[in-house]
Amino acid sequence: MLKKGILAIFMLSMLIATDANSCTNIIITKGASKDGSTMISYNADAGGFMEPLYFSPAKTYTEGAMLDVYEWDTGKYLGKIKQVAQTYHVVGNINEYQVSIGETTYGGREELKDTNAIVDYGSLMYIALQRAKTAREAIKIMGELVAEYGYYSSGESFSVADPNEAFILEMISKGSIEKGAVWAAIKIPDGYISAHANQSRIQDFDINDKENVICSKDVVDFAIKQKYYDPAKDGKFSFQKAYSPADPNALLFCEGRVWSMFRRAAPSMNLSSDYWRAVVGAVHYPLFIKPDQKLSVQDAIALMRDHFEGTEFDMTKGVAAGPFGNPYRWKNLTWKLSTDSVTTYAWERPISTQQTAFSFISQLRGFLPREIGGIMWYGVDDNYSNVYMPLYCSITRPPEPFVGGSIAEFDISKGFWVFNMVANLAYTKYNYVIKDIQERQQYFENKFFAYQNAIENAAKELYATNPQFAVEFLTDYSCLQAEEVVDRWRDLWKFLVVKYNDGYINNVNDSHGRHPKGVGYGDEFFKQVLEEKGDYYKVDWQQPKKESKKKKK
Repeated sequence: MLKKGILAIFMLSMLIATDANSCTNIIITKGASKDGSTMISYNADAGGFMEPLYFSPAKTYTEGAMLDVYEWDTGKYLGKIKQVAQTYHVVGNINEYQVSIGETTYGGREELKDTNAIVDYGSLMYIALQRAKTAREAIKIMGELVAEYGYYSSGESFSVADPNEAFILEMISKGSIEKGAVWAAIKIPDGYISAHANQSRIQDFDINDKENVICSKDVVDFAIKQKYYDPAKDGKFSFQKAYSPADPNALLFCEGRVWSMFRRAAPSMNLSSDYWRAVVGAVHYPLFIKPDQKLSVQDAIALMRDHFEGTEFDMTKGVAAGPFGNPYRWKNLTWKLSTDSVTTYAWERPISTQQTAFSFISQLRGFLPREIGGIMWYGVDDNYSNVYMPLYCSITRPPEPFVGGSIAEFDISKGFWVFNMVANLAYTKYNYVIKDIQERQQYFENKFFAYQNAIENAAKELYATNPQFAVEFLTDYSCLQAEEVVDRWRDLWKFLVVKYNDGYINNVNDSHGRHPKGVGYGDEFFKQVLEEKGDYYKVDWQQPKKESKKKKK
């Protein structure tokens, strides 16, 4: 995701230094899931970014109709493209045929940017969702669109999935050199998972393997022509090495997220941290791995909630976490000392971040009627403290708290701002407040998963006699649950304000408020304080200061 207003910054290192590229995707094939569903996740996080839930009902158009294209990040008008006769129903990042698409921006070579192109990465996703019935069809449409109208954005990785197949698609413009883009889509083998987080991850592939590889015809030839790849010297062609050469920024800020998901899904691999810690000579992580156990939606949610807990990089530990174990580091991501203008330092970059606008896990199931089989488990703001709510792909209206809204104007009726208020309160006394949040979070998510079979069985019964009644039933359920969550989260904010008022932990059952509990800071922080000022804070008789030997004349 590109941060609004920094469109002119193309270099990957610069983009990541300002924390503009901040998205994470995991891809879970149906053979790797417990219930036989395909899943993809998407964390859309960039500072100063808020996006209302995308909603586009199916429509028909007359011959010759045109579609205005606006850049997703900035709203800039890019031009017109030909409209199709029929578009499909889209809710968020899933359509009525259970096609789902997510993305992460990797930037890539700065010269490969076409400022005259018409289609940007965001428009590409949503136009494809409006037009595709399968993942392969979506990839074909995306390739055709950039070939005809050019590709406006910098390098992008997409997750493209349907109930049967899942792909990672990487694309980059040809800049002003030629019209269009070069790209490659690799099918993730059934039974495996993949992940990407703002760095190109596709290495070598067999261009002749039509079953598992879909790519632009000149993906290799263009790299040769631009001297990004020399077959005689470089061996096998690597998309990543040709179009997005890795540097310490890319590894530290992007591959760390991949490592964290892979090591949790497949601890038996004992995957080394050396590659993402930019150790010279370390081997890159595989594009896909086989998880130790099949994964549920709940597992996918857990993978998207991560601050490197349980590792040597645990962000809830150490001086930087402060006295209350806060895993968040306020931006900028990179920094220098005022006494050293040369050396660059950086905070860790975890999957869960405070600047998340929205995130989701798409659950795609071909063994159910498509109106019932597709769910987008949707959350807003920080995914560590949000709630993932079930929005079925067929719903005929979006939940009201996720319609409209702006990052520039506070509105307590909007879900984003309600979750934002609760999360920001947590950052003040994290290791205490997060427990209250997680209690409510688990209540709602456990309830949704406990209800799921009953809701879907009822929907199937309705579907057998009247599919439209089933759709209306799922619409009412999705909207009511989402609206209840936002209402209860608003109540949670009020509760937390009272409980943690003035730095105390207050007894919320005591109407007189006369027995607040002070919680202090903990030994680790106290020791740091004493190291700085010694006995200054010691409660004891102090010895008189010795009179200076120098006398006033």
